[in-house]
Amino acid sequence: MAKGHRSQIKRERNSNKDTRPSAKLTYARIPVQKACFVLDAIRGKDVTAAEAILTYNPRYASTTINKLLKSAVANAENNNGLDRSNLYVEECYASNGPIIKRIRPRAQGRAYRIEKRLSNITIVLNEK
Repeated sequence: MAKGHRSQIKRERNSNKDTRPSAKLTYARIPVQKACFVLDAIRGKDVTAAEAILTYNPRYASTTINKLLKSAVANAENNNGLDRSNLYVEECYASNGPIIKRIRPRAQGRAYRIEKRLSNITIVLNEK
């Protein structure tokens, strides 16, 4: 059982905020599996190498993730005052978002379900 008043417990829990610069994209129209192919390519790389990889990657998700990476870099420069040349991609992951369900008419009055999967993509940077 936790000790202390509820507001005190919440204050302690919120004091452990993550100060690393990050950017999050919610409800991206990209399935998690397809986004992870691109995210695996940039994980652990420095920012300039990651942008080069995303620029020349032929996958559809790479353009969206490139925008998200530029947003995370801008957050690091403007909010945290970090130098761009020292940044690298520490974490990047995609989690399941809601699923848009559609119906596809088939023969003899049947209907098949089409699931359009969405994802939440997060990129966390850090200094070397």
